[in-house]
Amino acid sequence: MRFPGQGFAPAALAYGGNLAVRGAAGSRQKLMPPARQRRPDLWHKILTRLAGPGTGAYLSLFLLAAVGVYGAVKGGHYAAFVEAQGQPADIVAKALGFTIKSVAVSGNHELKDQDLLAVAGIGVRNSLLFLDVAQVRERLQQLPLVKEAVVTKLYSDRLLIEIEERQPFALWQCDGKVQIVAADGVPIAPMRDQRFIHLPLVVGTRANEKLNQYLALLDKAGDLRERIVAGVLVAQRRWTLKTATGVEILLPEIEPEAALARLAELQRTAHVLDKDLISIDLRQPNRLVARLTEEAAAERAETLPRKTKAKGGHI
Repeated sequence: MRFPGQGFAPAALAYGGNLAVRGAAGSRQKLMPPARQRRPDLWHKILTRLAGPGTGAYLSLFLLAAVGVYGAVKGGHYAAFVEAQGQPADIVAKALGFTIKSVAVSGNHELKDQDLLAVAGIGVRNSLLFLDVAQVRERLQQLPLVKEAVVTKLYSDRLLIEIEERQPFALWQCDGKVQIVAADGVPIAPMRDQRFIHLPLVVGTRANEKLNQYLALLDKAGDLRERIVAGVLVAQRRWTLKTATGVEILLPEIEPEAALARLAELQRTAHVLDKDLISIDLRQPNRLVARLTEEAAAERAETLPRKTKAKGGHI
């Protein structure tokens, strides 16, 4: 015989969910499940591990190193080290075999290799691995003589620099200074000797930027071209040509080529440029205004009364 409470628990007691029991007053009370065990906090674990044996020594070394680095940077020692040895990344790369052992420069005629390397900032401090070829190219193309530059890495220790130089093409005079310019009008260098005296000469503000206009006029000048020694850009709009004898040819802003062709025809038929003139003004269509030199004007003034009297005698 089994008595109540012995053996297996009644089904109601074996239920795994919430149990409801009656209290003294017969009310039902809810039994809550046991509280879940809280998982250890992540930061607590980290701090526990950091607080292990030897942590204080490591922190002390780290603080000493940080103070040393700060002092080196603040005192200028780090900058001096980088100036002499290069950046830490370059030092490591060179230790791994990426030292720049040779630099081949081609295409340069006026510029020397050592000058190009100095401008490019390439030296013993650099490693091939961390060399910024785009920055090197930009530095080289800041040189007036360099039209184009190509920089190529040849791993593991060679560098190739290819240069296309601007060629002297014309002379540009502005504010009393004469500079040698390339075909695109970019100033290359000041004129210091007579080597380039034969080049076309343009004068005036921004005349170098309109070099093609002046050369087009010379092409249309025909037989007059050998007489023209310079082109003066006036108000950045029109040209005045100067001849070897000092005569100024004032061209119009619109269709200056046609006016110059008309002058070439007058030179063939009347030799106007061989007379004692200061200037020839072609700015008005179908009209030429010539200005005489003082001597020629005085001589002309003396001869006019004689011609008038001569004409009066025949009447």
